[in-house]
Amino acid sequence: MTTGGGTPAPLPKRRITAGDVVRKIVQIIGELLVTAGVVLLLFVAWELWWTNVEADAKQSEAIKSFTQDFDGPLAPVAPPSASAVPVNYGPPAVAQAPGHGGMIGIMYIPRFGPDYTRPIIQGTSSDILDTLGLGHYANTTMPGAPGNFAVAGHRQTHGAVLDNIHLLVPGDRIYVQTTDGYYTYVFRNNQIVMPERTDVLLPVPTQPGAEPTDSFLTMTSCNPRFGAQERIIAYSVLESWQPVSAGPPSEIAPQVAQAHGKG
Repeated sequence: MTTGGGTPAPLPKRRITAGDVVRKIVQIIGELLVTAGVVLLLFVAWELWWTNVEADAKQSEAIKSFTQDFDGPLAPVAPPSASAVPVNYGPPAVAQAPGHGGMIGIMYIPRFGPDYTRPIIQGTSSDILDTLGLGHYANTTMPGAPGNFAVAGHRQTHGAVLDNIHLLVPGDRIYVQTTDGYYTYVFRNNQIVMPERTDVLLPVPTQPGAEPTDSFLTMTSCNPRFGAQERIIAYSVLESWQPVSAGPPSEIAPQVAQAHGKG
């Protein structure tokens, strides 16, 4: 349409209806939800993947640092035959606990696979558990001592050092290597408890006032695997120990050699 002078007449403005407003609001909300979904997916990827990548790198560095100063054979010096009587090396050596962040040793758990080697670090604060793996409860004993050597670790993030704790079966062996030697613990049972159950860390786990005669290893982690409403506790007891000069137990000799860069 034109006016008498030939100039096109302006089109009438479209009236904004309530439906237009609703559609715009729905569009904005939809865009916000998509953005939130992307952010959430990125967070999940960071939490379940990238934190493990970072923690694995830190733990590898800790193990490398420990093994650089380790002086001892990396294979059994005299592997016993099937009928041989195990050598008695006397009472286990018990080291003094290091300061916060100091390395105690390495843990090997064959049930978790041939490549399972994790550093054990003094302390259970987030700076330890979120990067360096297994943290030692400072108020519990050191490996080999009568009482409770207790450690904590994540299951699904930050290295997932105890992801498979639920797969342990009675009789499984858990090995701890320190600068003094190798400590062999035998898994007994696990227990699901609430987070406030600190009695699992007592010298005799869950038995207040009891005097320890055995050396226990207690491992604690969150439960269920993707939650933290409970705690899963794995109990083991010391079976034997051998000094550095005897070399590692035969079951973990390949892992020890690999951890020391000789595998």
